[in-house]
Amino acid sequence: MGFKEFLKPRQDRFLQLLVRQAEITLAGMNALEAYMKKRSDKHAAAVVQAEKDADEIRRILIDDLHRTFVTPIDREDIFALSRAIDDVMDYAYTTVEEMQILDVEPNDYLRRLASLVRDAAEEIHLAMLRLKENPGVASEHATRAKALENRVERVYREAVADLFSGPEEIRYVMQMLKLREIYRHLSNCADRGDEAANVIHDIVVKMT
Repeated sequence: MGFKEFLKPRQDRFLQLLVRQAEITLAGMNALEAYMKKRSDKHAAAVVQAEKDADEIRRILIDDLHRTFVTPIDREDIFALSRAIDDVMDYAYTTVEEMQILDVEPNDYLRRLASLVRDAAEEIHLAMLRLKENPGVASEHATRAKALENRVERVYREAVADLFSGPEEIRYVMQMLKLREIYRHLSNCADRGDEAANVIHDIVVKMT
């Protein structure tokens, strides 16, 4: 076995771990979307579990990265992509956590935002699946993820504007503050998906 063949399994492992991290994140976003449709402990628990599982995959990836000399793509890109995907899942987790703590019921804006960030997570997952064999297709999926981030920002601005158009009663103001914080979590979630897409574009440029 030559030196290149000896290194290949570990090189492939990084891509496999990134794919797995994106896959778990997508599962978490599916659970988030389900939570927004029907607020339940079951869906909340699924988001929490996905966050834990994704964290474990990231820990394994970082450990492997520290112990590997040759990587299939720049180690800085591997680290940045894993971190951005991790942040997507983290913001989904904090969204559900705060909705439970603050006793906030899902509304139409939250359902729209959750659906869009879920779609972005799917595009990131598809990009990871295609990155090795079809980098051009991976880049297309990354572009779609970025477009979804733009849609999230439009809905976010619409949702915040709607909050400030309500009555000035103290009870409404308290609800407004709660919702604005949760809207911000989902906006940040989309921002991190956008960052993941940017890293994928950078990787594709280096590969082609």
